[in-house]
Amino acid sequence: MNHLIDRSVGCLVGAAVGDALGGATETALPEEIRARYGGWVEGIVAPFHENWAGRLLAPYHKGDGHITDDTLLTHALVRVYARKRDHLDAFDVAELLVPDLIERVVHIPDMEREAVTFHRLAAAERWLVTRLHHAHADPREAGVGNICNCGAAMYMAPVGIVNAGDPAGAYAEAVEIAGAHQHSYGREAAAVFAAAVAAAMAPGADVDDVVAACLDLARDGTRAAIEAVVKAARGHRDWREAITPLRAAIAPFDTVGEEYRSPGLGARRPSRLHSIEELPIALGMLVVAGGDFRPALLGSVNYGRDADSTATMAGAIAGALGGAAAVPAEWSATVAQASRLDLAEPAVVLAEVAQEIFTADQARFARRADRFAELTR
Repeated sequence: MNHLIDRSVGCLVGAAVGDALGGATETALPEEIRARYGGWVEGIVAPFHENWAGRLLAPYHKGDGHITDDTLLTHALVRVYARKRDHLDAFDVAELLVPDLIERVVHIPDMEREAVTFHRLAAAERWLVTRLHHAHADPREAGVGNICNCGAAMYMAPVGIVNAGDPAGAYAEAVEIAGAHQHSYGREAAAVFAAAVAAAMAPGADVDDVVAACLDLARDGTRAAIEAVVKAARGHRDWREAITPLRAAIAPFDTVGEEYRSPGLGARRPSRLHSIEELPIALGMLVVAGGDFRPALLGSVNYGRDADSTATMAGAIAGALGGAAAVPAEWSATVAQASRLDLAEPAVVLAEVAQEIFTADQARFARRADRFAELTR
């Protein structure tokens, strides 16, 4: 496979594997994770809640290699790119993504049944349907009023692949797309994550290049949070030792607080001073791991809290850096089988679409160059 396909497969398979491994530990704190599993999680494990089927709220079979809504939304966005075969905007979210979420029947692994993706979405992601399908909001403004979380960021990896090697282009496209879903620092994180993937896709890129791209583009609390977490991460080479200092570094920017399951009144409200937790921690774990997939992912999984989304982002970036071979085959094979998904196929499709978009971009720029040349004669 060529370099673009290889990096695309590494990115999207890596994201899905991170989602599946992190789903098992989501909402738990590090000490709870170690108590539940008798030590650190080192791979695919059973659900944190042994009685998951009896839970009244969110009775999902997370763990055992099942992907969650992070991957369902990522694959839905790939399908949108495959339909339009060009760059996306907020109107495409309303006209293409929302219908996919409410009309297309897919297998939902952690619900163990076929259903439309909408039935697996949390309230902050159902906002897309509420605002765009039912309220007919202007797609460019529909995200305003939603809680600020990682719901838009967690599925923005395809934007980075389409804009491979162009972090600024990925940032701009993701800001446009995410405006239909999120606002404030939730929207900002989506744009910076897409930029991180675009930077990681470049030949020869390393984790320092990714961090530099993020810091060059990120604004306000998101930039400050990434800077603080990365600074803390540079003092560690073992993800086990890094968990506590990375949490301390992100704490001033995180609105959820230490009691993850019981956030305070200020949680997830818009702010220019705050940041989502997941992206800075994912970048921090990548720094600790030196860009290596396995330790970056395990650090994100064992960090807990919103572990599936943190690990999705870490897996996407590490997979884009290292390509398909970076993702442990025993993990990806198990996740694909347990989730009844071809994890590589969406990535191959997206790489083909990315090539088409790049060719169209070249033609568009050539036309502009000719016109600009005429203006300067």
